[in-house]
Amino acid sequence: MQVYPVPSIYQASADYRLTANGKSVPVTRYPGYDIAQFAIGQGTADLALTKVNNTDIGSYSISPAKLNLTGRVSGPTLRFTVQRDEYLILKLDGRPKLVIAIDPAETDRPASSGTGVFNVRGAPYSAQPGANYVTSAFQQALNDAAAWGSANGRQGTVYVPAGVYTLGSLYLRSNVALYLEPGAVLRYTGEREHYDVHWHKNSQQRDVTWFLSTRYSSENISIYGRGIIDGNGQATLAPDNLAVNLLTPIYTTKFRVDGITFRESSSWAIMPTRSTDLRFSNIKMFNRFDMGENDGIDVMESTNVRVTHAIGIGLDDPFSTKTWDSSTDLFVKVPGTPRPLSDVVFDDLVSWTYCYGVKVGQGVIQAQDGVTFRNVVVHDAAVGIGVHHKYGSAAASNLRFENIDIENLSFSNDNNRTWLALWTGNALGTGPVRNVTLSDIRVRNAGTTPARINGQPGALINNVTLHNIVMPGRTTPATTLAQMNLTNLSHYDTLTIQP
Repeated sequence: MQVYPVPSIYQASADYRLTANGKSVPVTRYPGYDIAQFAIGQGTADLALTKVNNTDIGSYSISPAKLNLTGRVSGPTLRFTVQRDEYLILKLDGRPKLVIAIDPAETDRPASSGTGVFNVRGAPYSAQPGANYVTSAFQQALNDAAAWGSANGRQGTVYVPAGVYTLGSLYLRSNVALYLEPGAVLRYTGEREHYDVHWHKNSQQRDVTWFLSTRYSSENISIYGRGIIDGNGQATLAPDNLAVNLLTPIYTTKFRVDGITFRESSSWAIMPTRSTDLRFSNIKMFNRFDMGENDGIDVMESTNVRVTHAIGIGLDDPFSTKTWDSSTDLFVKVPGTPRPLSDVVFDDLVSWTYCYGVKVGQGVIQAQDGVTFRNVVVHDAAVGIGVHHKYGSAAASNLRFENIDIENLSFSNDNNRTWLALWTGNALGTGPVRNVTLSDIRVRNAGTTPARINGQPGALINNVTLHNIVMPGRTTPATTLAQMNLTNLSHYDTLTIQP
């Protein structure tokens, strides 16, 4: 078991104390929810969660509900056992919810020094944690590691020890691995002179920078460890009105992220863009509920992408796919041509949002083909499962939603508060949606508006299969649209219910 050190910039929770297998685990305060993180290897974790005010626990809940975790309450303490690494969301009485992110144990931690290892604290970089910017030292270490890796046919490693490092824009070149030790934080401050402006977000009328991004035509890049990339979002929007995308892998291939926490982005947090062969595993995206357009991971115009074992929290969509045009504000400064999106799989997710739990769209200006969401828990949302083809006239095809557990639908988005919304808009043309399969869907809360399938004239939603949809209060699959509360229907063709 590994408990992560918590930098002093993160305040301790005013509501919870936590131990795991008898070890104290720090719980930090965050707007909207509290957070605790640690890692376990083989074996179980016996957790004891105690209310700081020591009043007796009256009620509690543990999500994902499908894990059937039950606890033992004794006064102010709840005890329960977790069988493996899991991402959990707990609620005690009237306290804020607590996210307990239990990672798998690290098995690939590199040496902090040696051949091919470039430690940012060592000579000649001498980067020190604190308020002073150390961008040039970090960038030089990244450049040196990439040069060593390219010369030796493998990755050079940049090692970042624990501490909070204040940084401007960083660029990753081919054959580099960036390792963040537990307790290491790369922090954005938003002071405009330290950042490159990469695009302008028209909907918010603000410039946006990429905090970490890849150089074009790069390959073989990794970011891993148990550290944090912190957007410091709310604090950085004023006075410069500069938002941040935390990680933008763009025009790259063979790109890997494992174990990293992404925190408080003020725009879309992770944006894989026009790239191929990308892997994201064991990632945590902790965004706020009082900041808009702070999506978790938006896969854009990319192919062969896998997002595995992740939790995404924030006001906007935690997990989605999108395609755009070269004139879209995001791409005005980006060379090259738009690309279709294909072969994208999201697997083993926990999603908590005011918008869509999982989603294809809104942009479908280029074709999207072969997108799968599987083994997903939607802890809370406005829409559990969505395809919103709002922008563009290309087709969205071969979309699969498998083994989705929708726990709560507490919010409303575009007047939708429902477990399913498949619909097309009429901005920048209208395109079809084809071959959508929903299989093994557990709906514990159906929301307050009817589920919907709404195409447009000349752009139908075609060939939708609904297999094994279990609605609230039922133990057997629904056999009619009425039982699914799927009654808002227009401009569709070939809808099949199984069984």
